[in-house]
Amino acid sequence: MPAHHNHHQPPCTRTHQIGALLLVAGTFFITRLFDQSFVPCTNLSADHHRASQNQFLGGPHSWPERGYGSQISLKIYVYDPNEIDGLKELMYGRDGKITEDACLKGQWGTQVKIHKLLLQSKYRTRKKEEADLFFVPSYVKCARMMGGLNDKEINQTYVKVISQMPYFRLSGGRNHIFVFPSGAGAHLFKSWATYINRSIILTPEGDRTDKRDTSAFNTWKDLIIPGNVDDGMTKTGATVVQPLPLSKRKYLANYLGRAQGKAGRLLLIELSKQLPDKLECPDLKFSGSNKLGRKEYFEHLRNAKFCLAPRGESSWTLRFYESYFVECVPVILSDQTELPFQNVIDYSQISIKWPSSRIGPQLLQYLESISDEEIEGIIARGREVRCLFVYSSDSEPCSAMRGIMWELQRKVRQFHQSAETFWLHNGSIVNRNLVEFSKWELPVPLP
Repeated sequence: MPAHHNHHQPPCTRTHQIGALLLVAGTFFITRLFDQSFVPCTNLSADHHRASQNQFLGGPHSWPERGYGSQISLKIYVYDPNEIDGLKELMYGRDGKITEDACLKGQWGTQVKIHKLLLQSKYRTRKKEEADLFFVPSYVKCARMMGGLNDKEINQTYVKVISQMPYFRLSGGRNHIFVFPSGAGAHLFKSWATYINRSIILTPEGDRTDKRDTSAFNTWKDLIIPGNVDDGMTKTGATVVQPLPLSKRKYLANYLGRAQGKAGRLLLIELSKQLPDKLECPDLKFSGSNKLGRKEYFEHLRNAKFCLAPRGESSWTLRFYESYFVECVPVILSDQTELPFQNVIDYSQISIKWPSSRIGPQLLQYLESISDEEIEGIIARGREVRCLFVYSSDSEPCSAMRGIMWELQRKVRQFHQSAETFWLHNGSIVNRNLVEFSKWELPVPLP
């Protein structure tokens, strides 16, 4: 009889409860003591290292404590270009002439780097049935820029590829990852809202002010990733150019970029004409005598205490990330910008964000009021965390890929609720017409 079993259960006394609480607390503190799963890459002495970590990154435990669990336990399946008809075209163009090497450069290089690093990742699985997430490789931004695909071809090819993925249909795409590395974000795939509206999109662009009806970025499911800084500046050892001591820098601030007819950028160029000794701001061109070479660009960038990062076609700018590697203080002049890993990095400690509506002499006066000692402090703190902007292996304790893995783990959900999702007593997920989720027809409605 069930009643007899209760007599063998020891009563749960107050002593038991207190003992259990003490055990939980003790385990928590011991775990904290030994957990070293996230250690920023710095060369500080051990004591200084610990103090600065705790003050700045929230200690070495920031990722696990603010995510789920104390370690990364992801399994990611990476689609092979040969297994799905059309995937090769999204990588190498219609004629297969686009090369990985050509696509590694420039702002869209993250499409290649993330794919390459995932192929070597210890979190990669070759079994679809055990995967938490599926990565869809594509170098489509690069292919488009280099004439390998046009907008219509991009759209048709993505639709063709998605229609061949049974695991995409099973989840409505919510466990599939796509990288869109430019200001256009997922809008590069014109029908994104119809086909991949539930998928995880990795992009440096979180702009909700684009010229379209629907934002292609959703904080709940998508990830902001760092821009792709030139490898010559992020490598360990001798970089393309070395930072200058503050006393040797010629300018208070600079902006090195094209005007593109954008209000904030034009204001800076105008301001530099009034105050040429304080602000370097040439109107750069794509080609011709005003085009800066790679090394020359970084030599100019390092020659100011503050690197200004105004918005252009979109809200993000690569200059923000580049400034950490020439060790000038980035000044964000882009009100809608969103930055990566915000649950770990306190950007108010390593950068300045100034209202774009107040670009003028007042900005330069404010920057002039900041002492060199304070500037050195901001630069030193930036030096501690810039490893999170470097695309290197996720097995390293601090890298962009390590950060992306922690963030992806937070996005893996057992269950997905939306206005278009319903469920029955036997656990089957259905739509409004009571059709099982796995049998939904594409296009799937927005969640």
